[in-house]
Amino acid sequence: MIQNFSELQISPYVKERLAASRFTTPTPVQAAAIPQAMEGKDVLATAQTGTGKTLAFLIPIIEQQLQHNVPGITALVLVPTRELAMQVLEQYNALRGKKLPAPALVVGGLSEGQQLSAIRNGARLVVATPGRLEDYIGRKLINLRSLRVLVLDEADRMLDMGFLPSIRRIASILPRERQTMCFSATLEASVAHLVNDYMKNPVRLAFGSILKPSENVRFQAFEVATDRKQEMLQRLLAKETGRCLIFARTKRGTERLARNLSREGFTAAMIHGDRSQAQRIAALSGVQQGRYRVLVATDLASRGIHVQDIAHVINYDLPEVAENFIHRVGRTGRAGKRGIASTLFARDQRSEVMVLERTLGILMERMKPDLEPAEQWEQKRLAEVARIDALPQPAARMRRLPGEFLQAHFEN
Repeated sequence: MIQNFSELQISPYVKERLAASRFTTPTPVQAAAIPQAMEGKDVLATAQTGTGKTLAFLIPIIEQQLQHNVPGITALVLVPTRELAMQVLEQYNALRGKKLPAPALVVGGLSEGQQLSAIRNGARLVVATPGRLEDYIGRKLINLRSLRVLVLDEADRMLDMGFLPSIRRIASILPRERQTMCFSATLEASVAHLVNDYMKNPVRLAFGSILKPSENVRFQAFEVATDRKQEMLQRLLAKETGRCLIFARTKRGTERLARNLSREGFTAAMIHGDRSQAQRIAALSGVQQGRYRVLVATDLASRGIHVQDIAHVINYDLPEVAENFIHRVGRTGRAGKRGIASTLFARDQRSEVMVLERTLGILMERMKPDLEPAEQWEQKRLAEVARIDALPQPAARMRRLPGEFLQAHFEN
């Protein structure tokens, strides 16, 4: 296993840029994918967020662009969300230095003028969401005839969001002689068809076990009456000194929680699908810079958004599907640090929690909520233990699992 980026066959310039950004030890997905991609091979990797996959495709792209100084857009990265696109762009900017032109962002919700200006100023990398890129192509605002590298990042997520028709139409106009890299948390039939249609003998890489929880995350659950969940939440936050990420199921619930927490003296920001791009950026940067200690979010934020050093993830509402739970708790316990994932549930949700545990192969430690007499809580705990052997089998919609479960590596 490669222990340092200096061992990779990459240019001194890229090594310097990595060192300047404080990247020293490659993650497993980087160590495995970068050498293969540097040889020009197509790469298919199942790897979850938190594994450093962004650098796994950006380093080969930058090396290719440094070695072949040709005009035009030579690399395209397709991602499911604006937030993930902005993160990829930020990482590329940190590594390109002054030897490569600024990249172009092609997403909805931001200034079209600035995006088109970057394209016209000679961007060689475009990071885009499929829908907006297809719009630009239809209006003949972008030329992809010089493309050499295509990256499909979080391919399964893009397909879940209905982008398959857009991806197919985009791929149909790209040069056939190109390198394609695909990163996906799962390898379902829809992703497999995409691979068969657009990749040539890809190198297959897989990282992590889908049933092995991260050793860096402690799972705990609190049974609490619905009308006392807010009180329980505030107790958890009061005991936690680090950054906290709270998940609610609805936009309205997110707003209500954020307002209530702010009223109780907690510095809280929120993010959900109805927030503008400027509001989302302000919330994320505010948490990252320490202006807010708490971020309340819907599942929009559970995947593709990285806020460093989240100490505690709290599931105020249970997720709709098991996969959302995985992506929620994957926000903590990164880069070798410890994290806590707490789940609040009502008595009538016990079976849902048990199904979740069975589906994911985990067992959440049942914690005393401190909101009821110890004797009553102990009776509940013993009754639950007695039912463990009779756990129901998970429903079919809960079976979809990512190719990796909460790897404890950082995401770039």
